[in-house]
Amino acid sequence: MGCICVEFSDELEKQLRFKTIERFGGKKGDLIHAIEEAVRTWIAQE
Repeated sequence: MGCICVEFSDELEKQLRFKTIERFGGKKGDLIHAIEEAVRTWIAQE
């Protein structure tokens, strides 16, 4: 499994965390799931 380190602005990180909790519930691993889903969606649009 690959590893990519990414830095987000504080505001974007806050929005991502709140949206992840809304959608997935805030369990361990949900943030990774949300980011993977976002990247897959972006790749599919190209």
